[in-house]
Amino acid sequence: MDSNNTINPVSNNANNPSTPANNPVSNKTSSASILRRQAFWEELWFYRKAVTLYYLTTNFTSRFLPTYGDRTVDQMVQAARSGKQNIIEGSADGVTSTEMEIKLLNVARSSLQELREDYVDYLNNHGLPLWNENNTRFKGMIQYCRTHNDVADYEPFFGIWTAEEMANVAYTLCRMCDKMMTSYLKELENQFVTEGGIKERMTAARLGYRNNTKQQLEEAKQEIAELKREIARLNQIIAKQS
Repeated sequence: MDSNNTINPVSNNANNPSTPANNPVSNKTSSASILRRQAFWEELWFYRKAVTLYYLTTNFTSRFLPTYGDRTVDQMVQAARSGKQNIIEGSADGVTSTEMEIKLLNVARSSLQELREDYVDYLNNHGLPLWNENNTRFKGMIQYCRTHNDVADYEPFFGIWTAEEMANVAYTLCRMCDKMMTSYLKELENQFVTEGGIKERMTAARLGYRNNTKQQLEEAKQEIAELKREIARLNQIIAKQS
């Protein structure tokens, strides 16, 4: 994407159209299976925004923080990486363990909260504003961040945004990820309460198999009894005719 032909979403005259994004919460369980269906984590809004945050952060630290002697660089990059990686691991582990998925997603959420505070610290330490409704660029930034998830949507601006613009966009993405992950975790917790973990699903599947087998045996017994009665009736008819 050519940045020269792309409208800067944080400029005062930005006019960004809304673009659809995939639903961040998917149906992840199946009553007919012991294992839960794995989430398509690559389609989750908060994962895609977390990936964007990682690449945005690596570019931010290389442009605006010292190359050597500043531990903040490693802390910010590692927090951004932890955010996206724990979403992947949590979604993969969620096939067998909802509990582990919840734990790892909470780790990812905590990492992005830490990253968010690093951006706030940068703004404060450099006398730069954290944008709010009074800033003329705030509305355009919120609209763009809400409707754009992928690295390709932001990468054209990595080299042209100022530190103030880049930090405010990153802060906003962190907040949006946190809000979406909170809703997603609440749904997972509700699923865990109502459906249980893998042990409960294995027990339910085993009981279901036993109940099904028992029902089939009872039906077979009834069919045999009916056949015996029919044979007896036919024998009586034969006996009368002989």
